Amino acid sequence: MTEMIRDLELYVAGEWLGAQGRRIEEVINPATGETIARLPHATQADLDRALTAAGAAFDRWKDVSVYERAKILRQAAGLLRERIEALALAMTLEQGKTIGESRIELMGAADIFEATAEEACRAYGRIVPTRQSGWRQTVLKQPIGVVAAFTPWNFPALIPARKIASSLAAGCTCIIKPSEETPATTLALAAALHDAGLPAGVLNVVCGIPAEVSAQLIASPVVRKVSFTGSVPVGRHIAALAAAGVKRCTLELGGHAPVLVFGDANLDAAVRLSVASKFRNAGQVCVSPTRFLIERSVYGKFTDAFVEAVRALRCGPGTDPQSQMGPLINARRVSAMQKLIADARERGATVAIGGEAPTRSGFFHQPTVLTDLPDDAQIMHDEPFGPVALMIPFDTEAEALRRANELPFGLAAYLFTTNADRVIRLSEQIESGMLGVNTFQIATPETPFGGVKDSGYGSEGGVEGIDAYLTTKFVAQAPSS
Repeated sequence: MTEMIRDLELYVAGEWLGAQGRRIEEVINPATGETIARLPHATQADLDRALTAAGAAFDRWKDVSVYERAKILRQAAGLLRERIEALALAMTLEQGKTIGESRIELMGAADIFEATAEEACRAYGRIVPTRQSGWRQTVLKQPIGVVAAFTPWNFPALIPARKIASSLAAGCTCIIKPSEETPATTLALAAALHDAGLPAGVLNVVCGIPAEVSAQLIASPVVRKVSFTGSVPVGRHIAALAAAGVKRCTLELGGHAPVLVFGDANLDAAVRLSVASKFRNAGQVCVSPTRFLIERSVYGKFTDAFVEAVRALRCGPGTDPQSQMGPLINARRVSAMQKLIADARERGATVAIGGEAPTRSGFFHQPTVLTDLPDDAQIMHDEPFGPVALMIPFDTEAEALRRANELPFGLAAYLFTTNADRVIRLSEQIESGMLGVNTFQIATPETPFGGVKDSGYGSEGGVEGIDAYLTTKFVAQAPSS
């Protein structure tokens, strides 16, 4: 399998571009620290070629029937499903998540291709009633143009699939830069689309030094839409680059998701679902539950059960089918976990379980639970983006709501209660782009995914995801005589 991803290629203007004449970056297996692939960086000329190809292809692709565009996306989805075992192994090798998680993610990417294809067929305009007889007022939805998309390493299939599928289904062309740490999976999406008959130039995949690639692509007058998923600081920079050209931008940035657990909740289900969600992908998930706000009457029971469930987790290489949590993506993430935990300890927090980076090859960290957390601990304010859960008691609903909303993030939040009136109240008052009530399943191909406050703006998925790649044109037609 490593031979399949050893020599990666860029995808520009319908052609695969190899290492010759290009800078090379090594792709590392986070479970072992070993090099598994060699990735070429796009040259300035490659980026210019991608821009030219995407611009020329847009003039043709926007006029292709939406049903033909949808057909290609559906065929690509079928190819992804046929190739799932090989692609899941490649994803696990480059990203570290368990092989089961990789399979689920790839199936999700195929579902996104299909669901987005269907949604595009329903991207209707409308006829507006007129004030004068004989007039016609029409609202048209049209593709915005060439898209520059930038995606992170934690979900190398799902996140690119959202941006690629929405771009292509809406009639836009796309230049996407995946993370240089997990490029093989995104390139596999491109290969499926290529094999499904996608015309040259409609999709281009480039890699390189992020700041250089983003600056060149976003500054180009060819690009009319920017979509970015990543950290808040980088998102602010991307937004500023896009604003200089008055270009529409979708940003999905960081989170620090609160989980409100009330005493009337089904605690057994809440614990089981919380542990599974918290340590999925080793906590490297933008919507990962992190701040567990627990009503004091059940705080001890919930925390004890949570710790015992964590104790039973099996951590190891993602290629081991027995593993329930794999490594972090790189050494920097391990170091970040250690610094946050050390800071919390110094300020009085208790490590209920975990807290250490085991001595072994790869970038592993123990699943960790912290209690007795002071408000000034850094981890209470900065997204850990790792396998650390914070246990915080509260006494009243008002206190829980205040604590849930006190950070500048607003991507995801979760609520566990059986009180229907409370669900209505908190659904309206919790400041987040997404809310899960008695569930952590808040992302499907058919529904909008996005945040508020510092977590960004705009949505991907559902009708909102397609609309982000369309412009609105109003046509007023008077009688000819």
